[in-house]
Amino acid sequence: MVGVSQPNNHILHESLSPFAHETDYLADRSADSLNRHSISENSISTSDMDNSNPFIPSTPESSYSTHPSQSQSTGSPTAEALCATVPGLVSQQLRVCEAHPNAMLGVSEGARRGIVECQQQFKNERWNCTPEGEFEVFGHTLQRGSRETAFLYAITSAGVVHAITQSCSAGNLTDCSCDRSRQGQSTPDGWKWGGCSDNIRYGMLFAKHFVDAPERLARKRNRDLRAMMNLHNNHAGRLSAKTDRRAAVTESNLDACLQAISNQMELKCRCHGVSGSCELKTCWRTLPAFTHVGNYLKQKYEHSIQISQKAKKRLRRRGKVKRKVPVRKEDLVHIHKSPNYCIEDSRRGILGTGGRQCNKTSTSSEGCNLLCCGRGYNTQVFRKLERCHCKFHWCCHVTCSTCENLMEIYTCK
Repeated sequence: MVGVSQPNNHILHESLSPFAHETDYLADRSADSLNRHSISENSISTSDMDNSNPFIPSTPESSYSTHPSQSQSTGSPTAEALCATVPGLVSQQLRVCEAHPNAMLGVSEGARRGIVECQQQFKNERWNCTPEGEFEVFGHTLQRGSRETAFLYAITSAGVVHAITQSCSAGNLTDCSCDRSRQGQSTPDGWKWGGCSDNIRYGMLFAKHFVDAPERLARKRNRDLRAMMNLHNNHAGRLSAKTDRRAAVTESNLDACLQAISNQMELKCRCHGVSGSCELKTCWRTLPAFTHVGNYLKQKYEHSIQISQKAKKRLRRRGKVKRKVPVRKEDLVHIHKSPNYCIEDSRRGILGTGGRQCNKTSTSSEGCNLLCCGRGYNTQVFRKLERCHCKFHWCCHVTCSTCENLMEIYTCK
């Protein structure tokens, strides 16, 4: 069981910040008109995905309090204290947090995992996923509606699915376990389902109800195009494991996140028989390495679709010719073109590429010509002393010489 008696509130706040939204999205914490059920992994059905929320307990909202001293049947004082320290949660997120505090550590870990993978994927790009501040980690980027916004929504949502699903399989959450629904069933290929598959269905449902809550609230109010975008990209990221115009695009990006994990679930098998003859084979499904999810979403980022700002009920590509081609669930979508990220602009949250290390000989994105945006680069020469020409003497010691190497490092002007 994951402990929450002494949560690191600063880390939780910082790692959850990608899910914090603009103040106009968060001002109203009134109850959403959602059907509420007591949570059980067996109670989750296909209809739950669209019409109800199995992660919100049946206790009326009026009985909830974020005051640490008041305990409720679904949340201990520690749970309420933990949830109260995370600003920017809408009413549905608060109720899920208070009902399932142990899962919130999985949400925090998933968000952190997404940010780390984002930095790995973009380390050689002009925008390298560097946090803009201590508490508003990607404040300006999340407001921009660009391809980078789409990727951030997708990768963090996929990270939450990944972390929650792993917690289920490890037995760290009381509300779920690994997936045994197919255990013992035979397949046309002659092998049987066995072992304990990762319960991605629960992870996807949890992320859908927690991560998507602000966007669904925004879209419910005014069919916000940006919320449709974010929801679509979130969904596309999760699938990689399985009228104000800002609320429709968010929804689309949440959908893309779902695709990222779901499409890459791996099949692992174990052979049974004399001397490993594999007369009988049992198989189970497991999560992909999160790096594979990051690679998949980076490809989707490269081909992100710009959508029309006139879209209301459904997303449409921008341009009369392209408009007839439907937007697929696994695609990432964006509203606005990305800035070039070359010059620092604190007002827009752009850090610029000045001082970034580049590769003099490369012609790709990390090359000095592209990364430095044509401004040129500085060359610094360093002297590095290293042990060299080491020899082993019998018996028993090693002698080495000291060699001096000159290293050149290039940084953008």
